[in-house]
Amino acid sequence: MAERTPEQTPKDPRPTVIADDVHIVYRVNGGARGKGSATAALSRILRRTASPGMREVHAVRGVTFVARRGESIGLIGSNGSGKSTLLKAVAGLLPTERGHVYTDGQPSLLGVNAAMMNDLTGERNVILGGLAMGMTREQVRERYDEIVDFSGINEKGDFVTLPMRTYSSGMAARLRFSIAAAKDHDVLMIDEALATGDRTFQKRSEARIRELRKDAGTVFLVSHNNRSIRDTCDRVLWLEKGELLMDGPTDEVIKAYEKETGR
Repeated sequence: MAERTPEQTPKDPRPTVIADDVHIVYRVNGGARGKGSATAALSRILRRTASPGMREVHAVRGVTFVARRGESIGLIGSNGSGKSTLLKAVAGLLPTERGHVYTDGQPSLLGVNAAMMNDLTGERNVILGGLAMGMTREQVRERYDEIVDFSGINEKGDFVTLPMRTYSSGMAARLRFSIAAAKDHDVLMIDEALATGDRTFQKRSEARIRELRKDAGTVFLVSHNNRSIRDTCDRVLWLEKGELLMDGPTDEVIKAYEKETGR
């Protein structure tokens, strides 16, 4: 495990997330039809036992780390390495099979599939998304223009008044990030949400992430773009097959990752 230099040690040493020997197991239907009543199925779930035809996928295996205020932490690894699963556990969306996740404050997970209502206009989604993020109606009104301007969705027309279903995937992703970034977060987790934006928007997003860190929050960023990780994060967790292979300064971990994978 890589040592962290004094320059990379956050000014505020208080932890925001502690992952202690975290194991996460998915149970998926292996193709065979299970038999039994709904009561029996619930009993199996509570006992964490697999029914006939169920297959277990050990997605995260004994991951331990401590995140502190002011840190921006990148998560790298090949597809299926457990990055998104780990963030969902930190957000409280997935239970751990073994181990524990402790958080100080409210974690917020922003992903490419973050829920937005396609039949509503961008304007309505900004309002509802802001409220869902914990802002008051007054705060949403105060930051509305800033959110729309940051997203850039109106640069080629008045798209904010159109239903979300008319948006490209890039426009929708930019609006999601803009809503989330309008609020200061205790812990903000960004899962590939910047991948569909152009380089200009990515640079704006990276600058905003740095601002969030200055406000004593903690940011986690999942990305396959090593340049974005380098520009944004001071620390990187490298996962493969659910295991934490390396945790350390960004340049050190990415160099080892690129040497190993050729990416």
